[in-house]
This record gives sequence, structure tokens and C-alpha cells, in this order.
Amino acid sequence: MKKNIAIIMGGYSSEYKISLKSGNVVFETLDATKYNAFRIHIFKDKWVYVDENDAEFPIDKNNFSVNINGKITFFDCVFNAIHGSPGEDGYMQAYFELLGIPHTSCAMYQASITFNKRDCLSILKPYGIKTAESYYLNLGDVIDETAIINKVGLPCFVKANKAGSSFGVSKVHSQEDLQNAIDVAFKEDNEIIIESFLDGIEVSVGVITYKGKTKVLPITEIVSENDFFDYEAKYLGKSQEITPARLTKEQEEKVNSVAKKVYETLKMTGFSRSEYIFKDSEPHLLEVNTVPGLTKESILPQQAAEAGIPLADLFDNAIKEAIK
Repeated sequence: MKKNIAIIMGGYSSEYKISLKSGNVVFETLDATKYNAFRIHIFKDKWVYVDENDAEFPIDKNNFSVNINGKITFFDCVFNAIHGSPGEDGYMQAYFELLGIPHTSCAMYQASITFNKRDCLSILKPYGIKTAESYYLNLGDVIDETAIINKVGLPCFVKANKAGSSFGVSKVHSQEDLQNAIDVAFKEDNEIIIESFLDGIEVSVGVITYKGKTKVLPITEIVSENDFFDYEAKYLGKSQEITPARLTKEQEEKVNSVAKKVYETLKMTGFSRSEYIFKDSEPHLLEVNTVPGLTKESILPQQAAEAGIPLADLFDNAIKEAIK
């Protein structure tokens, strides 16, 4: 008997358009002989099932069911394709866990931790995971530009603490530009993180639970045409994403080991994609994404393809792992 799969997409953040693309790729790719796929749009003003004619049917939030022309439909599993809040920060995970509905992303606690860059890096540092030098600011804090630059140096990166797709990220080359970068980051979040610039090879490493085991996917090297891997570089073709990455055997083994350690230390499940920059031949962790892009052009699907895992198999495995 075919299982009903709710593919949640959209969300409350600046990333909602990218999420809709990811969700639609999942919808188009899932094996129709195994699954009845339902596109569920999650927005602040509405949660709705969207049918093939773009008609909308409200979701009953009490039990995450939908009434479609008089027939109540429940779901066997939720495929999470929401980048940013509330799909990547733990809220949807907690909701489904309370309802007892399996979902493809990591658990609520892991989602909450990884979405908060400052907390995630703080938890991993005692385990020997190397990171950039950092300085934290909350909205309303006194901004001491001299103290910031003394701590992290120039150039540096100013980032929204809880945002993805490089929204709210600026590279700062001089003290005169620091305040504006801080203002940009605070538009996305009320917490920011300011990090030292790491000059080295940037790589992205997908780690997933595949057939019951932690699997590190082939590494992607990021070569941005812009000053850093910003929104344009990620989504508008202003970068090269080279899979497999052009690394030495030693570099590859090091970053594979660190990425696997991060995934298992945090007790992750489902998809993850972590970003690293090599400094002095050592990989330094930038962040961990738990709902990475899933379009055909996205990094994690590229890595899966290189590993011999077609998209349909990648998504099928995620559902099987969630239900198991």
C-alpha cells in the first residue's frame, strides 16, 4: 500500500523561494509507485495542501491532516524541504515529534543547535573541531569596533547568527564598513556572529544516514567569482562547485573525518551539509546545514550523484530512515 508523504516547503524566512524549488524537486522525483506525494506550503498566514491545479486546502494543525473534497487525509511521513525557520530551527521537528509523525530531518534539539551558528560552534569546540576566531553581538549591545577588530582582525565576516543562503552576510575590509555590515546582519536576526577571515580552500561536505549508517558523500570545492560564497555565488551561477574537490589525499581524509565526527558528535540523522575552509592544512568548520538545498543543481544532490546515488534513491532512503 502506497504511503502518504507530506512535502513541506516555503517557510517564514528569506529562503522561502529556494525552499519551494527544493520541495517541488522532491515532489517530482519521488517514486509514484511507492508514494502519494502532497505539496504542503507552510507560511505564517497559511498552511495549505496545494494540488496539481494549484487549488489550496487548509491543513488542520491539530493533527496535521487535510480535508480534500470531504475526504480526510493523514500522512505516514513528512519530507522536510523548508530552509530556515520554522523547518530548520527545530519548530516543525518539535511539532511532528509531539504528533508522532515521522519526518526526514534531524530531531528538534539538533535542528535548534545547528541553526544557531554560535551555539553549534561552542558545543563542538571542546571536541577538537577547529573554527574561526569569533565575536558575538546581540541587538542593543554596545558596539566597540576596536575590540571587535582586535579580536577577529581584518578582513572579517559579519553574519546573521540564525539565517541561511548567505542572507545577512558581509565581508568587511575596513573599520569604516563594519557598522553597515552589522546593520545588514541585524535585519535578518537579533544575534550576529563576527568571524576572522580564513584564507584557504573552501569545501562543502554532505553527511547523511544512508541504509542505517553514517555516510560521508564526495566533497565539493567552492570557487566563488565574488568576494565570498554569497547569494549570487550560490544561486545565480557566480561560482564553480567542483565535485569531487581538488584536494590531496591527506586533506580529503582530514575533512571527511571531521565532518563525520561533527555529524556523530551532534547525534545527527537525515541530511546535513557542513562547510569548511582549510587554514594551515587543517579544516575549520563554518556552519552545519540540516535542510540543504535539494534542487538538481544543489550541492548535496551533486555529491550524491557522484557517489552513485540518484535523487530518487536519495529521497527514498530519507523516507525509509525516518519511518524506521
